[in-house]
Amino acid sequence: MPDAGAPYAELKDLEECCGLALGSPTRFGNMAAPLKYFLDSTSTLWLKGALAGKPAAVFTSTSSLHGGQETTLLSMMLPLLHHGMLLVGLPYTEPDLLTTTSGGTPYGASHVAGAASDRPLAEEERRLCLALGRRLAEICLRLARQ
Repeated sequence: MPDAGAPYAELKDLEECCGLALGSPTRFGNMAAPLKYFLDSTSTLWLKGALAGKPAAVFTSTSSLHGGQETTLLSMMLPLLHHGMLLVGLPYTEPDLLTTTSGGTPYGASHVAGAASDRPLAEEERRLCLALGRRLAEICLRLARQ
């Protein structure tokens, strides 16, 4: 592990996790290239079904409201579906999905960070992030009890 810099994951981390919260900034309506590069390296896990049946959730941030939040979340879901992971989203029982004017989608949590990435989380975004994390953790616990 490097002494400094952004945290990173290794294939072993994915194999050993009980659930996965996967996030990326939006780049032209898609996940960032470094994440795509990492996911492209997971073929050995796919071949042995190491992630099949594990729950996963996705989250993102964009510079603008219409910056591609939902398409980015969907792009991150595709490799997870190929791995056989169980995707966890946000149901409309979360009232903030009906009222947010910033981030938050049924596909996953999101944040509108602003052009200078200086916008704080809106209260609705914060609550939706917590709700998604809670749903993921609860499903991990339920599956562990089986």
